[in-house]
Formats: sequence, C-alpha cells, structure tokens
Amino acid sequence: MEETPGRARGRRRNAIWRVCQIMLQNVMTLGLQYRARGQERLPDGPALLLINHQSFLDPLLAALPLPRPVSYLARDNLFRVPVIGWILRQTYVMPIRRNAAGTEALRESLRRLEAGYYVGVFPEGTRTRDGSLGPLKPGFLALARRAACPVIPVAIAGAFEAFPRGAVLPRPRRVRVVYGEPIPPAEIAGLSNREDEQAFLRLVAQRMGACLAEAEAWRRTS
Repeated sequence: MEETPGRARGRRRNAIWRVCQIMLQNVMTLGLQYRARGQERLPDGPALLLINHQSFLDPLLAALPLPRPVSYLARDNLFRVPVIGWILRQTYVMPIRRNAAGTEALRESLRRLEAGYYVGVFPEGTRTRDGSLGPLKPGFLALARRAACPVIPVAIAGAFEAFPRGAVLPRPRRVRVVYGEPIPPAEIAGLSNREDEQAFLRLVAQRMGACLAEAEAWRRTS
C-alpha cells in the first residue's frame, strides 16, 4: 500500500520530542531501573495502545522506548499554561475540551490514527488503587472499531510502587513495560452487538493481564 503524506507525518519525530525522549530515558533508567520489551511487535503503521494505569508516569513509561511518538489526550486548559502548553504541543498531546470530551476524544484520536500515529488509551479510566488491573471501560471500543488498526495490549509493572497515589515525587523502584501481541483489526470489525463487545473486552483484559503478569515476574527477577 502506498504511504500517504498523513501517515508519513505519524512517523516523524521533531527535535523537542527527541530531546525529551533521550533525557527522560536516562532519568527513568537511572532512577527506576526502567526497562521495556516487546517493542518489535508494534506495526509500522498506526496502532491503538491499551495501557494499564498505575501512576501519573504511565504516559511517559509507555512511550519512551518507542521510535515514534504516542499521542495522548489532555485537558485543553493545560495547553494554556506557559511552557507546559508548548511542550505538550511539541510532544503530540491532543487537547480536549472538558464539556465535549467524548466526541472530541474520538474525533481527535481518529485523526491521529489516520495520520499514522500511535494513540495511547488507559481503558481502566483511572489509576489503580492497589497495582492490579481494574475493570475495563468500553469507551475505547468505538475508536478501535472505526480506526481499523491493530490494538496493542501494554502493561506497566512497578509504577504503582514507584509513584503511588498521594506521593509527591517518584521513589526508586524497578519498573518494567511489556508490549503484547497485536490484536488484528479483523477481530474488532465484527463487533456488532453487546455480546460481541463484552467478549472483546474480556479478550483485551486477558491480554493486558497476561502482559502485566509477565512484567511483574520480570520486575521481581531482574
């Protein structure tokens, strides 16, 4: 398939993104003994990354080892903060208005996927309270169905211990990230009723849970 200009954009890395990536990789590696594996499973084209949510560090932890940017959603008021707003724009974060979060999130995420980006979503909807994988909310299903791109289960282990709720600064703990096997678009396209959707949610939860178990075992043994 011929590559479109939009999809080529999704593979670009600007200088600000690259500098931030290198600096944060060094900080995370030294401070958290950060490691990741499974990156080779991600496709050359767009992909929807479904990530468990352990801490405020998660967007960085899931994106740092990848050769291409991951786009996340953030409230638009953050983009009005001096310096922070500029950094968010340069690192491919998508602004979303609070009073139109559902429709804008879907539309902007689709635009990024159509342009060839990775898009990161936390399907639990909130940070874990105990480090385990919580119930998945079905909001990502509409995006997965319409985007027609691979879905990648991603698990982070150790971030809950490194930066738990209420902590002001991260603690020195081992952190591991595992990228799972892609779920092909064909498995998503056929979701035509509630039973199919519930079955797919269970599949995603199982895949994410398996990645989390692998990451936890890796964290405890090396």
